[in-house]
Amino acid sequence: ILQYDMWNVTPSDLWDWKALKEKIAKYGVRNSLLLSPMPTASTAQILGNNESIEPYTSNIYTRRVLSGEFQVVNPHLLKDLTERGLWNEEMKNQIIAHNGSIQNISEIPADLKQLYKTVWEISQKTVLKMAADRGAFIDQSQSLNIHIAEPNYGKLTSMHFYGWKQGLKTGMYYLRTKPAANPIQFTLNKEKLREREKASEEEKERNKAAMVCSLENRDECMMCGS
Repeated sequence: ILQYDMWNVTPSDLWDWKALKEKIAKYGVRNSLLLSPMPTASTAQILGNNESIEPYTSNIYTRRVLSGEFQVVNPHLLKDLTERGLWNEEMKNQIIAHNGSIQNISEIPADLKQLYKTVWEISQKTVLKMAADRGAFIDQSQSLNIHIAEPNYGKLTSMHFYGWKQGLKTGMYYLRTKPAANPIQFTLNKEKLREREKASEEEKERNKAAMVCSLENRDECMMCGS
């Protein structure tokens, strides 16, 4: 009996599970437990990956090591922005100003915003569902961290019961919360960011006015008359 048998899950037929069971019955296994994925930061950084099963907590952050500090950017986001001609110093500063989120940066297309949500922007119910999908093939357990910006008794109770009903052995390893205050961003030029945001708002207003002009008020539009 393998782990998926106890979860009443039918695995993919890409692999010969029957032959595997026959070999285990004949030869045995060296270890009583085989899998226990954990989000280990140190080895993940060495290999250029994110921590195991966890989504990115931020699309840009500072990593401290013995030799000093350096900025790390989500490499997949960096690749997509570069390919679309959107990556530059200004874009980097905007992502830093938004604390590693890209959801409110107008220059970034909607499909990338959907793809590169941070863990704070992903429903933790989705995280639990994905853990349950993995659980059928994990014989030990998962170091599953839960990220809730502002936790309370109701949220945690609901989350724990949902994870339990899904059959998770570990409903929560660590509870991660957001700090009460964000760090001061000394390296950013706040004036330039404000100018950029103002220009973006003005562009939205012009687009809105143009749409109203073309659809509802073609002759009396003050923008056209001026």
